[in-house]
Amino acid sequence: MKNKEIALPPVPAVLLAIISVQCGAAIAKTLFPVIGAAGTASIRIGVSALILLLAYRPNLKEITPAQWKIVIPYGLSLGAMNLIFYLAIERIPIGLAVTLEFVGPLLLAIAGSKRIIDYCWVLLAAIGILLIAPWTNDRLDPIGILCALLAGAFWTAYIVLGGKISKIMNDGKAVTTGMLFAAILVLPFGFIENGLINLTPKLFGMGVALALLSSAIPFTLEMKALGQLPPRTFSILMSLEPAAASICAFIFLSENLSISEILAVVCVVIASAGSTLTAKK
Repeated sequence: MKNKEIALPPVPAVLLAIISVQCGAAIAKTLFPVIGAAGTASIRIGVSALILLLAYRPNLKEITPAQWKIVIPYGLSLGAMNLIFYLAIERIPIGLAVTLEFVGPLLLAIAGSKRIIDYCWVLLAAIGILLIAPWTNDRLDPIGILCALLAGAFWTAYIVLGGKISKIMNDGKAVTTGMLFAAILVLPFGFIENGLINLTPKLFGMGVALALLSSAIPFTLEMKALGQLPPRTFSILMSLEPAAASICAFIFLSENLSISEILAVVCVVIASAGSTLTAKK
């Protein structure tokens, strides 16, 4: 008898992926005091690259010049996004960092639109940002806010480049090769920060758990869900991520948000879901 693969419905798969990523972020933040944000990002990206290499074993010699031209910046944007996001959550609550990071993909989704409804979603997201801006919320680190917004910009680049590379390269090979270049970018920062010097077997074990929760598990769940869900439904579910991040950070890290900060999260979640619901395609 053949082993039957457990068929997880697509909606629960996406929700589990979201929870997995945010639990990973909570684990990451507990590592910061010992090995730093860059050291933590190095472990996550490095271990993720090893896992993917073992799983897909891509033949790099078969990659064409046209594929290299896209997969390299794809991987670099992936690495930069993760490193800068960790620098952000080192300084501000995870829920707010994810909320600010979401602004990048949101603007990408409605870029070039001239419809009034899309301007309304941008305005709502802008209100959310203003509610947690340094000049309206002096308890937040301005550098952390800027890092979160920059991570959102790299996330946008990652989405655009990911869409291009998926058309000319096998998914598993593309992600694995991209992760290799992400590791090449991020690992030096881990050594410069000297965080990796403090690495112990226990901390490395937590790093492996981090890589599984933040990369391997959610990537697998999302890839399965994408094959069964309409893109619009998938995007709406992903819009819940800032709220999930806030809840996970509250449960695991006791990160409390003020009323204005909770409103900021709600504004961006509604703007993200709304832009998806009203999109033409």
